[in-house]
Amino acid sequence: MTHIDHELLARLKWWRRHLHEHPEVSGKEMGTSAFVRERLIELGIPHVGGVGGTGVVATLKRGESNRSVGLRADMDALPIAEANAFAHASRNPGVMHACGHDGHTACLLGAAAALARDESWSGTVHFVFQPAEENGEGAKAMIADQLFERFPMERLFACHNWPGLEAGVVAVHNGPSMAAGGDWRVTLRGIAGHAAMPHATRDPVLAAGHLIVALHSIVSRNVDPLDTVVLTVSSVNGGLVSNQIPEIVELVGTLRTFNAEIRKMVIQRMSDVIEGTAKSFGVEADYKINSTGRVMADTPEESRLAILAAETGGLRVTRDIRPAMGGDDFAFLVENRGGAYVLIGNGPVIDGGKLHNERYDFNDEIIAPAVTWLSTVAKMALTE
Repeated sequence: MTHIDHELLARLKWWRRHLHEHPEVSGKEMGTSAFVRERLIELGIPHVGGVGGTGVVATLKRGESNRSVGLRADMDALPIAEANAFAHASRNPGVMHACGHDGHTACLLGAAAALARDESWSGTVHFVFQPAEENGEGAKAMIADQLFERFPMERLFACHNWPGLEAGVVAVHNGPSMAAGGDWRVTLRGIAGHAAMPHATRDPVLAAGHLIVALHSIVSRNVDPLDTVVLTVSSVNGGLVSNQIPEIVELVGTLRTFNAEIRKMVIQRMSDVIEGTAKSFGVEADYKINSTGRVMADTPEESRLAILAAETGGLRVTRDIRPAMGGDDFAFLVENRGGAYVLIGNGPVIDGGKLHNERYDFNDEIIAPAVTWLSTVAKMALTE
């Protein structure tokens, strides 16, 4: 079991809260990246910055073994205005760590510190501090920047906090854990005019209303009820005043699936519905549907190691957890190699503070369990 002394744990909690105070959205993690590099310098751990944009990869090598493993944490925050009033609340208006990436980053720094002090292992561990998970672009950017050519890894592991699951409990899925995600955007362009003379306009607001209903009907009327699909309209923008019908209305949403063939069918139905609705109301439709997401599913051997590492570290394991329709681009990192993605309980949900909620906060009490699991699974991956 990995020992985490009180001094290191106190530093990790401070680092986590500093990161929470200074959140940065996807692709803009310059300050976060600099902070991570400063901490790695303090720890005496070699690293490379600017990987895939603002990504950082640190490396520890010990002994004669040629085995290698990667541990990954995401660093970006969300464009959400924080509602918390505690001392470490976001100082960046309209941006907050509403998904716990501040905690993930601190925990990976902790695993690096713990393994740097531990002389019981041999091989190479790469610590991947990844940007832009929330927009699904960070992993792909790091891969395009030759992540695996520059930092060879036989397999990778990652963890994500999970509100509502008992603090420190490690959840390992049977089968998929996260859906293939992807966003979509539709711009409806009509003819603006006076709201009292609608006959002289082509109303994109009316078209948008019908389109919202039609899109939401695709899952209920085109997908087998035994399959799982989420299609959500999450943002509607258009119009500024009460007495004008605007020229443009924009809809933005997300599509989440587990089955590639069903995803293909839903995307085709979305295209049909968008084009048909636009034609019916005499407006133009420009749209883009992002279908590049990947389902996150552990490979069998790495799933076994994830469980064994938790048990060896004295952590309780559960497999009684359903897959989530959220996505994680860690799926791209393990697409052509082994990997496992576990959830670590964040404890009870407080004041409605679930993931992506304005009252969420990472539970500092799970830093030690997360560091224990990360460092233990790395050592086991190098010896098994």
